[in-house]
Amino acid sequence: MDPIRRRRRLTWVLGSIVLLGLGVIIGLILENVWLGVTLAVIVSIGWIIAVESARGGNRGIHDDDHGIEL
Repeated sequence: MDPIRRRRRLTWVLGSIVLLGLGVIIGLILENVWLGVTLAVIVSIGWIIAVESARGGNRGIHDDDHGIEL
């Protein structure tokens, strides 16, 4: 496997694990672990979309293909 692809995959996996762990900690603080896990999953999905968008070179709202417009 290409070292760059390995690093990107490692970033993706470690980021997801860290966000899930933070969600569990926040859930423990709020005394509702499932709420923390749910919030972590929502944030993780947003983070993964952002990472993949940055990898594809589509950062920000003003991309050339107007992907944000309906």
